Amino acid sequence: MATGMTTYTVSGMTCAHCVLSVREEVGDVDGVEAVEVDLESGRMAVAGAGVDDAAVRAALEEAGYEVAA
Repeated sequence: MATGMTTYTVSGMTCAHCVLSVREEVGDVDGVEAVEVDLESGRMAVAGAGVDDAAVRAALEEAGYEVAA
């Protein structure tokens, strides 16, 4: 079971393709066990042990999105 759930608000997602891009990029971050993305709310939950917050943010940027302030 996934551990260490962290929630982010992601800006710029507008469609199902956005959700898939975010899941793919963030899912490749070391330690990530699960990524849940809700397009309507713009929320993303990342689960895993020892996941680096900066790496998650960098993966979002690589996918073309960013964490909302």
